[in-house]
Amino acid sequence: MDNNRIPSSSPDLTQVNIEKMKELFPEIVTEGKVDFDMLKTVLGEEIDDRSERYKFEWHGKKESLLGSQQPSKGTLRPDKEASKKFDTTENLYIEGDNLEVLKLLQKSYNGKVKMIYIDPPYNTGNDFVYEDDFKDNIQNYLEQTGQVDSEGSKMSTNTETSGRKHTNWLNMMYSRLKLARNLLTEDGVIFISIDDNEQEKLKMLCNDIFGEENFVAMNIHKNNSNKNQTHLIGVSTEYVFCYVKDLNSLENVKWRVQKKGTKDIQNLFTQLKHEGYANDEILEEVKEMYKRPKYSHLSRWNKIDDKGIFMDADLSRNGGSKNYNIINPETGKECVIPTRGWGKSEKDLKMLQNKGLIYYGNPSTPPREKQYIQVDSPAVVDNFWYFDNSSDTRLINTLLGKSVFENPKPINMLLQMIEFTTGQEDIILDFFSGSSSTAHAVMQLNAEDDGNRKFIMVQLPEEVEEKSEAHKAGYNTISEIGMERIRRAGEKIIEEHPDKADTLDIGFKSLKLDKSNIREWNVDFEELEGQITSYDNMFVPGRSELDVVYEIMLKYGLELTYPINSFQVEDKNIYDIAYGNLFICLDEKIDTNVAQAIINKRNEYGIETSSVVFSDHGFHGNDSEKLNCFKLLEDAGYQNEQLMTM
Repeated sequence: MDNNRIPSSSPDLTQVNIEKMKELFPEIVTEGKVDFDMLKTVLGEEIDDRSERYKFEWHGKKESLLGSQQPSKGTLRPDKEASKKFDTTENLYIEGDNLEVLKLLQKSYNGKVKMIYIDPPYNTGNDFVYEDDFKDNIQNYLEQTGQVDSEGSKMSTNTETSGRKHTNWLNMMYSRLKLARNLLTEDGVIFISIDDNEQEKLKMLCNDIFGEENFVAMNIHKNNSNKNQTHLIGVSTEYVFCYVKDLNSLENVKWRVQKKGTKDIQNLFTQLKHEGYANDEILEEVKEMYKRPKYSHLSRWNKIDDKGIFMDADLSRNGGSKNYNIINPETGKECVIPTRGWGKSEKDLKMLQNKGLIYYGNPSTPPREKQYIQVDSPAVVDNFWYFDNSSDTRLINTLLGKSVFENPKPINMLLQMIEFTTGQEDIILDFFSGSSSTAHAVMQLNAEDDGNRKFIMVQLPEEVEEKSEAHKAGYNTISEIGMERIRRAGEKIIEEHPDKADTLDIGFKSLKLDKSNIREWNVDFEELEGQITSYDNMFVPGRSELDVVYEIMLKYGLELTYPINSFQVEDKNIYDIAYGNLFICLDEKIDTNVAQAIINKRNEYGIETSSVVFSDHGFHGNDSEKLNCFKLLEDAGYQNEQLMTM
């Protein structure tokens, strides 16, 4: 009986790439190695081997690429206590180094994520840039976060003094973006926020990884705060780069965006008008709505008449005509002609007037055009985004307490990105999740359009400053803030949408990065006999069966939100993953009764394919019983590759 064993690490991406090339060109792989001369021949030798050609290089790029392909020896351990609705939620919150987490997600979520948004360190010299150690990145992560040594390495800022400020940042981003691309669907989209410090290098980096042909736009995000980065100009803009994994997959897709809350404003206007409220009273009620973050982006619509809420728009243009005019019906006199001249033809100007679309305002100033708030009228997305960050700072203060997190990303900006790029069942990933604005936006949008989008948040447990408001409020790490925001934001959304209380997913499974549950074989020959005995059970002491179950799910490429049930046979516990997709028994004294129970459960589901994993330790060296179990399963239709031990 030649049964397989569960691998001790995540997939070897180099070997995966070789296998993909072998499928296309089987003749180029010999004894597991790529014959590059043969590859040139297969490609018609159309290889540009000139030494001087355009490419983006920096010190450490090759090591960063190889490091991203190096298998991870880590795992993700479930933390039920930190979770919310652990057994039913389809959302994930993962605490740990995002490079290792992205490696661990490669098999389970390859090609399944529709949208990625990240707000990485801007490399200002004040923010933390994680230094990878590809020899043992899990150990490096545990040390830098102080989880294995009270004297552990302190996370530090990335300053110019090292002489490698840009290099360190590029190496950090390159490996992570390479892995992130694998997770996107073919029509998947990534958005990346950045400021002036690294925006030009980020674009070159993304062109290298995603291909410049898949560049969509560099969106300009205008907010209300000036960054005094120079003494000459106060900078109040950031950028959001947008790339698609394969732009051809969006050939017939039209992205449209709709101003959120317009229907609510119009409904309020209609209701109050019907109840006999005067226009100025209605406008006061509408302005109260604008004070809430959900509606703050609509505050430009600040005037009212009997038709509805409107804003007044300019009717002039440079070099416009001054040879015609219209009469102000309120004064009976000609209107003031704009200094720049009319921006409309005489015919169009009078047409607007006849339709009641002219706002006359102060008779001493030129008239303006009435533009009413539109309901259900999506438009092509513009690349200039005005979202006030301060409204989200107030939102965080209300949810979590004053100033526990600085400069959260505007939830309305995230709502817009998610709305026009994802469907109602899609997965959204943020692996620099900070205060969990992305998770908040996913839940909010699901409440508004009855969606069932799922989020995956990944955050390093970066410590907050001891003197910070966050620490005073009881938060020790950024990840603690992020998880608490999800908890409170979800409850607030249910308060606003009580009809969604039974259907809206406002929970999350908390998972934490750690070393594998499977012990490494490190022999001390002086203690050989004792070590052989202790390694009879290959699991790390102190790990639970559920820890091991989640590691097996990762190894099998199963989504970590699949349902996990269990049933018992003669006091032996059998885990049933995804309704018979995978059965796991880690109990003692495994025998043929366990194997038969698994067969019976599979038959109940009426499925043909299934996999089984046993703990090798569970047979206690009884090879005969082990052989009988596997023979019984094979006779029931299980293939050899579906049966594994660990």
